[in-house]
Amino acid sequence: MSSRLVIRIRTVAGTPSSARIRRPVVVVLALSLGAVLSGCAQPSPDPAPSTAAPSTPAVSPTPTPTSTEPVLVPDGTAEDNLPLFTHVVETVWASADQVSGRAYIDALVAAGFDKSAMQVTNDLTTIGDPAESIQFSVLWGDECLIGQVGPATGEPVAVVIPALAEGGCLIGNTRPIDW
Repeated sequence: MSSRLVIRIRTVAGTPSSARIRRPVVVVLALSLGAVLSGCAQPSPDPAPSTAAPSTPAVSPTPTPTSTEPVLVPDGTAEDNLPLFTHVVETVWASADQVSGRAYIDALVAAGFDKSAMQVTNDLTTIGDPAESIQFSVLWGDECLIGQVGPATGEPVAVVIPALAEGGCLIGNTRPIDW
């Protein structure tokens, strides 16, 4: 149903009473228009009355964990522990210590990884400039959890690869983890 309502208000300029009459007339017309248009809308059906009795929530004696953060799987594989490793890497990357190798090692230890199975590259180049990327790893059985971060890397990287034949995970010079 389509209808068109055109309202024209005519006032006489300079008439003192026209200013006093104009505002109430506009308000009345606007209200009338709203009433006319609301009559064109389809009425919404009334909701069916509920016959169910209101329920009371059950109270659990022990709280249900709501955290979806990954956890260490000590008897799992490197792949099983990649979600936790990745979470730790992303958390440190989002902090002010994002280019500190020690921050990644400390956070991995705090998450439960074995410090004696870790390696980390230097934060600085041989001439003292910040490294363009830092790598760190955790040897897990015959596999390695490896992370790489830094300005040249862009977003943090976390992967699982086979361990090196000679042991360890990282090729080249690494720094001692002696703290």
